Amino acid sequence: MIRKTAVSVAVLSALISLSAQAEGYKLFEQSVSSMGNAYAGRGAQVTDASLVYSNPAALTQLDGAQLSGGLNLISAKTNYRNATAQSANGQSVVGRSEGANSLNELVPFVFYSDKMSEQLSWGIGFYVPFGLSSDYDDDFVGHYFADETAIQVLSLQPAIGYKLNEQWSVGAGISINRAEGTLSKFKDHSGLCELGEATTNAMFGGMPVYNDAYCNSHYEVEGDDIAFGYTLGIHGEPVKGTRVALTWHSAVRYTLKGDSVITNTPITGANVAGNPNFAVVAPNRPAIDLRTGKLAANNRLVEGSQLDLTTPASAAFSLDQQLTEALSVQFSAAWTQWSEFQSIDIVSNDANPSISLNTQLPPNLNSEGYIGYIPEYWQNSWSFALGATYVYQPELTLKAGVAYDENPIEQSHKTARIPTNDRVWLTVGANWQLGDKLSLDFAYGYLFTGDVSVDEREYNVQNERLYNSGYQGDYSNKGQLFAVQANYSF
Repeated sequence: MIRKTAVSVAVLSALISLSAQAEGYKLFEQSVSSMGNAYAGRGAQVTDASLVYSNPAALTQLDGAQLSGGLNLISAKTNYRNATAQSANGQSVVGRSEGANSLNELVPFVFYSDKMSEQLSWGIGFYVPFGLSSDYDDDFVGHYFADETAIQVLSLQPAIGYKLNEQWSVGAGISINRAEGTLSKFKDHSGLCELGEATTNAMFGGMPVYNDAYCNSHYEVEGDDIAFGYTLGIHGEPVKGTRVALTWHSAVRYTLKGDSVITNTPITGANVAGNPNFAVVAPNRPAIDLRTGKLAANNRLVEGSQLDLTTPASAAFSLDQQLTEALSVQFSAAWTQWSEFQSIDIVSNDANPSISLNTQLPPNLNSEGYIGYIPEYWQNSWSFALGATYVYQPELTLKAGVAYDENPIEQSHKTARIPTNDRVWLTVGANWQLGDKLSLDFAYGYLFTGDVSVDEREYNVQNERLYNSGYQGDYSNKGQLFAVQANYSF
């Protein structure tokens, strides 16, 4: 009857169901000057030191030493409604069926660039390229499928740009990336909590053995890793007034290592047979702890574990076209290789396993050492952006843009952790020149997205459905982004 449920932790599925300007869990918030155009023309426009990340090749077009730093305030909300869930034995789960997850998060960045010679430029930057964050209330009806999901990647990247001739430049950067993540969910022990006190006691001959600790059984895994990636770029102006750019950001492969921790798990009779402290009713049922008179539970199990995560490679083409002395238009098309994200595999690396002793067995995940598994099967995706820039006054430039992000998650694999759909962004922005050396960029964006339905199940490593557990819900997302950036020329 009792089993250790597979850990349905779709983190690194994973700012986000709650992210701004994000596709999957990829963040674009490394340049406010580009955000005003919905990131159209990014890497082709000659803007500021944020080109260290956007396109190192374009650094050759900047004059002298420059420093750019900024903050993005993400304000987003995911509303859920009509939510229902079933435990492993098919019983209805009692809990909150409607509510909202809100997010208010600051995403910083800072870049510096300078010229080494007329042909060679360099720069360095600190930024956040990927992130995911959501946290449900404990009484959420789908808490057996999702509680907290958090992932953050922090990157430090030095870069160089080299001018081949008056029209073309090339550039490259090497990034040092630190990823850390947390996933959690409540545990469903074959619906033992949903049986309730009277039914549970009846199963044990009417003895008052019910243990409500099973209703607070919780799983959490944390991990971190450091890995390297690279960026390549080309920048050119083949015709005066027409700037183009090609950029490539490599995939980065992490092995997040940490601890899996589970609390309040049942102790079955098979595990304590012959132990004088326990009464065994049946091998597959919880034993009775003779010290408390209640069904036995492990207060806390800890097992070292790891999770492989690959943040995807991406390629982008950008265009910055000057139409008049005051007006220019921008365009970008970007491709992201999300197809590398096929599943989440949490595997034991502990010499003395505890949790995986049960989760790896054939009735559960059916693969050696497995603590958690969830199929994802994300698909490669595209995003497109169109923008316009108008020099209203010599010291004031106005910007606007619209962007479309294709969601990489198929309907059959949408989850409570990332209930997202295709999205459209509208942005406005401005650059205000305060003097010869200092300027400020401001930008605002608003997200439009369609409603999403989730029908989530549990699977073993062979992608066969496990048990009768499930979660269903309807979602709607909205988000706003407020951003400011300061630029200083030395």
